[in-house]
Amino acid sequence: MSFYTVVKTAAGLVFRLIYRIEVHGKENIPTDGKLVLCSNHIHNFDPIILSIVFPRQIFWMAKKQIFENKILSYLFKNLGAFPVDREESDLSAIKNSLKVLKKEGVLGIFPEGTRVKEFNLKNAKPGISLISIKAHSMVLPVYIEGDYRIFSKIKVYFGKPIDFSKYYNGKLSTDEYRLLSQEILQSIYSNKYKEEGKIGDNHS
Repeated sequence: MSFYTVVKTAAGLVFRLIYRIEVHGKENIPTDGKLVLCSNHIHNFDPIILSIVFPRQIFWMAKKQIFENKILSYLFKNLGAFPVDREESDLSAIKNSLKVLKKEGVLGIFPEGTRVKEFNLKNAKPGISLISIKAHSMVLPVYIEGDYRIFSKIKVYFGKPIDFSKYYNGKLSTDEYRLLSQEILQSIYSNKYKEEGKIGDNHS
């Protein structure tokens, strides 16, 4: 049994006692192949919750400050996480992302870059779509809902995978990548709100 499986199992036991985790859209999860999992970000526990409910190992792109603590650095690195500098273009993080996807792995990213409370398309980072397109990878939008109060319900909504294959052989500008990243972000929030009419199905 791998270190990841041991930690995931232990975390699952603990977090399912603390929270009532509810998962929607399991049928939308690809069972194999490279994948970029993109989620909104509301709490530090988000990657743990997603790793618990997702059937495959997720290799998370995490803020570099986490790795400044030697114990946390050891733990996260052994779980497959790697650092990213959110303040500037981090070529190392992009290379690590592409390595994960080249090995047909699952890359976990928060497109907004940090925890947010409200939906804003301008928060989408252009590097998200760039990585997906360069790696020829599908994108799985995920929405997490909850306030993380003890014993409260945490809902996870998996949307339908986004296919950017029509862009694989083209050359895109930074603005075009930003627009595609906004499409990803809109799809994430649409998982929860499209039935309420707050966000339409058409991407802008």
